[in-house]
Amino acid sequence: QERLVESGGGLVQAGGSLRLSCAASGFSLNNYAIGWFRQAPGKEREGLSCMSSSGRAINYADSVRGRFTISRDNLKNTMYLQMDSLKLEDTAVYFCAADYAPPSFGDALCEGDYRLRLGTYEYWGQGTQVTVSS
Repeated sequence: QERLVESGGGLVQAGGSLRLSCAASGFSLNNYAIGWFRQAPGKEREGLSCMSSSGRAINYADSVRGRFTISRDNLKNTMYLQMDSLKLEDTAVYFCAADYAPPSFGDALCEGDYRLRLGTYEYWGQGTQVTVSS
C-alpha cells in the first residue's frame, strides 16, 4: 500500500528552523516528482515547493523562496523540507505529496507553477502541524 508519512512538525519561535521529513512506502520516490503544501486555518491549501524526479528542477512559492529548501534522499525513500527564518504566518499544517513522473518525463512541469497546484499529485501525506510563536 502506497503511503507518505510526514514527521518533524512542532512548536518553534519566530526566526527559528524546523526540518520536515516525509517517508514514502509502497513505491519508490526516485520516479516521482515531489512537493510540499500547507494549509493554515481558514485558508486554502497552498503549494510551497516542488522538485522533479531528476532533481534538476526545483521551484518555490514566493512566500517561502529563500527561506525553505526542498530535498530528497532516494536511498532513504524520503523527502525533506528545511524551513529557516520562520515567521508567524508560516503556522499551518504541512503536507507532502508525490506524483509519478520519471526522469524521462522531463523537468518542465516543476519549472513553472504546475506542480504547485493541488490537483497535480497522486499521493498525499496526512499532514504535520507547524506552529510558530512570537
